[in-house]
Amino acid sequence: MKLVTFQTGATPELGAVVGEDRIVPLSRLAPGLGADMIGLIASWSEAGPEARRIADEARETLPLGEARLLAPIPRPGKIMAIGLNYADHVAESGMTKPEHQIWFSKASTSAWGPYAPVEVPSASRACDYEAELVAVIGVRARHITRAAARSVVFGWCVGDDVTARDWQHRTPQWVLGKSFDTHAPFGPWITTADDVADPHDLAIRCFVNGEKRQDSNTRHMVFDVWAQIEHLSEAMTLEPGDLIFTGTPSGVGAAMSPRRFLSAGDRVRVEIDRLGAIENVFEDEAAS
Repeated sequence: MKLVTFQTGATPELGAVVGEDRIVPLSRLAPGLGADMIGLIASWSEAGPEARRIADEARETLPLGEARLLAPIPRPGKIMAIGLNYADHVAESGMTKPEHQIWFSKASTSAWGPYAPVEVPSASRACDYEAELVAVIGVRARHITRAAARSVVFGWCVGDDVTARDWQHRTPQWVLGKSFDTHAPFGPWITTADDVADPHDLAIRCFVNGEKRQDSNTRHMVFDVWAQIEHLSEAMTLEPGDLIFTGTPSGVGAAMSPRRFLSAGDRVRVEIDRLGAIENVFEDEAAS
């Protein structure tokens, strides 16, 4: 099932994408399902069967092309992201394979729509892209074993961990360089976990202005998603709607010679097989 937060008027709505190009407006057909995506996720054990029934019946649909898709979760509670998690990216960064997982957070205000313009910050001269698989947490959970980790994932998205490299490497802490406004576009929808047999066998690609920059598969993660959830949940309670950016493969602009950072007018497209694609045009912060 593909769940979206979309807008055709003034108010965001919840929907389900059916077929290739239609949206079933769940909020209109069943107002009791919840006002936002986090509420729907949190109540999924009760609301899910009703949402599926309405989507399957598809009594009322809208053209996908006439809706503005927003970030599926406009304001996540937490956005956690792992660094240096593909061996080829570790190598191109001139680093050694990490013994322990390297985590940072992205501010919730960096969450952004799958097709919305992304800012090239006025304070940075080194804006970069990172294609990533994003896990969406479905239940409140702490101290999750690896064996149980799959059960806490609600679904999956395509994401871009946009990074201001000059800010990232200014200090040992990466948070500010990863947290500029608009720098976590994701979507285009949440593909529910039951529709993804193996999240560790998904081709992932990134294109900049049509040029393929990244081309890999999620099987090449150093620490797979289940290990990530096990590790994170030792430190913090994971909650419905939290996001986990699971790492990027090689091909980032900072590793090229010469380096190739993003500027206004650049178009970045991230694709993950079976999950869809996001595509964002970058524009100067002042213009946005």
